[in-house]
Amino acid sequence: MSGYAELFRRGRGRHRRRRRAPLKTIAVVSALVTCSAFAATRMDDEQADCVPRPGADGRASTLPAWCQDQAAGRPVGAPAGKAGGGGSDGVPHDGDGGNHSRVPAPPEPDGVYDRERCGNTSGRVLLTLDDWPYNDPERSVRIGAQLQSQGVRAAFFLIGKFAAQYPQITATLRQQGHWVGNHSFSHRQLTGLTDQELQDEIKGGVAGNLLRPPFGDAGERERDVAAELGFRICNWTIDTHDWEKTEGNPRSAEAIRASVRDASPEEKRNGVVLGHLFSNFPNALNDIISDLHAQGYQLCRNTGPVTDRAPNPLTC
Repeated sequence: MSGYAELFRRGRGRHRRRRRAPLKTIAVVSALVTCSAFAATRMDDEQADCVPRPGADGRASTLPAWCQDQAAGRPVGAPAGKAGGGGSDGVPHDGDGGNHSRVPAPPEPDGVYDRERCGNTSGRVLLTLDDWPYNDPERSVRIGAQLQSQGVRAAFFLIGKFAAQYPQITATLRQQGHWVGNHSFSHRQLTGLTDQELQDEIKGGVAGNLLRPPFGDAGERERDVAAELGFRICNWTIDTHDWEKTEGNPRSAEAIRASVRDASPEEKRNGVVLGHLFSNFPNALNDIISDLHAQGYQLCRNTGPVTDRAPNPLTC
């Protein structure tokens, strides 16, 4: 398994959510990435050319998956992703199964912002992590540090009421080169709120210009209010279902890895992967990155610190 298991072991066993559990004081993180404990793969400066990959015998074999789409002239679609209701512990989060299913929007025409892909037109894959690492806030910046050491830029969508208690986490993630977006103030389903409640949930979230609505659920009203407040909606193309539990056990890192590896080329090219800070998704990241490279995909490149404004289209 990946080197992430050792990196995160300080927080192992302490990520189960509790209601209003006090969060311990986090030490200010200034320089997390000096020497990674594991092998780190730097991202290419440019997207790899669409050329056949060598086979085991040294002869050219098939094109990378995304090249096959490009060569065939197939359009990039917007595949389905699901999200569900709140957790039984009273702290709702993306996709616990339930009645809040999201119907993804159809692909947008060229030149129109595609919210399923967050404006990603680079051909690369954007990794995203939602919610909050309950009872272990440092996990956010440990994840950010490891991705930075690998040259990968991710997007973190933090719940506002927790992020407000630890403002240095948002600042550190941006210094590490990651976008930090708004995941509402308290993770209420936006489509069920009054106009005033909707505004309050968005305004109380992390400052920036990307909004990931809880459960990915946003209609025209939510989109318009978000736009008035300076936000673009950012959903996803690949749902890892890392929040799911089987007989009380969280989804394994291997199953999460497979959900990305086995996704379609349409979901990966210009794609956005949904994972969570409280799940086994971070433990699967190293293998997810390796699999994507092996399939001919690149990830968003980390080129240094960012501000609270993500560009449109995304600079990957």
